[in-house]
Amino acid sequence: MSKGIGGHQRAYRGQSDVWLTPPWILEELGPFDLDPCPCIPQPYPTAKRVIDGDGLAAEWRPGEAVWLNPPYGPELGAWLKKLAAHGNGVAICFAQTETRAFFDHVWKKASGLLFVEGRLHFRHADGRRAKGNAGAPSVLIAYGMAMAERLAYAKIPGAFVANPFVHVRRGGQADRRPSLFGESS
Repeated sequence: MSKGIGGHQRAYRGQSDVWLTPPWILEELGPFDLDPCPCIPQPYPTAKRVIDGDGLAAEWRPGEAVWLNPPYGPELGAWLKKLAAHGNGVAICFAQTETRAFFDHVWKKASGLLFVEGRLHFRHADGRRAKGNAGAPSVLIAYGMAMAERLAYAKIPGAFVANPFVHVRRGGQADRRPSLFGESS
């Protein structure tokens, strides 16, 4: 089995396969209150509070600005679903726009997306820059208008797309807007 970033934060044959977000992205988008899926120990901070354990099962406090660099495997959808329900955070993942996870938890729920120009160089668990690039394009996904604004005004090369089909009610929950063609959804 190959050990590329597609196996993000997963161990194969006893070896760690952690891929950390480049620190310049965190510096540009932060600060964040919570990272439920950190690398422990951390070579550089990602949020004020980190969850050392099962961040998917743990409580995310209401209102916390969440930074999420989840595993890029089959459980990606569960992480995006939880962040979408939380309604206040930014996730990074591959821009695999055709996947079930993207259709269920990004296109229908995200407030904005920043498709990163070029391919990122993630970091190893010790903070060293990976020799090769990610192998696929990345996207930053915002849930909540404040997070979408962070993406829109960030000095990260790429293309920002506001999701016109989602608006955010007070309390952070996303609702579908009526269709452009006059039908309600």
